Amino acid sequence: MAIWNQLTHAASAFREFLAPTYRPERHYMRGPGPACARREQKLQTRVTLH
Repeated sequence: MAIWNQLTHAASAFREFLAPTYRPERHYMRGPGPACARREQKLQTRVTLH
């Protein structure tokens, strides 16, 4: 069975190399990123200082 699993994995990898499938979740960020978190943190420190 281990040989069969390796063969199917190799065939799948070869197929993905020849004709890659498009998966948007690999290319697009979900939710706010680190820049947004830094910006929000700066705004909160300004509000608490005043």
